[in-house]
Amino acid sequence: MHSNVDLKQLVAGAADAILVCDPEGAIVLWNDAAERIFGYTAAEALGQSLDLIIPQRQRQRHWDGYNKTMETASTRYGADVLRVPAVHKDGRTLSIAFTVSLLLAADSKVSGIVAIVREETRRFAEERALRKRLAELEAQR
Repeated sequence: MHSNVDLKQLVAGAADAILVCDPEGAIVLWNDAAERIFGYTAAEALGQSLDLIIPQRQRQRHWDGYNKTMETASTRYGADVLRVPAVHKDGRTLSIAFTVSLLLAADSKVSGIVAIVREETRRFAEERALRKRLAELEAQR
């Protein structure tokens, strides 16, 4: 089936960040939304490790899971939305939500992994404030 969808335009125009990494974890695709969310230009991000945006304390866990995914060609997250902290270029912490999918070569080995990322720092802070307020109100009863 032939499609007239211009995938380059789709990726460039997406409001969510679209990142693709190779099996070693080097960034090979970084769209405009990734630049807006994380602060790094494509020129700065391409070829770099995902450590660029992963907080130091999360890196070991991330890479353990990443390497297992590359070995097994499967991810336990499927269509789950993952919520984790990330780091902006300027050093501030972000809250992000993302999904992942695997890109497979003809031999069924992983050729890359795609993450579609949404920045949710404000929403996360609002939810935390609401939970705190609810706890305060319940404590008053």
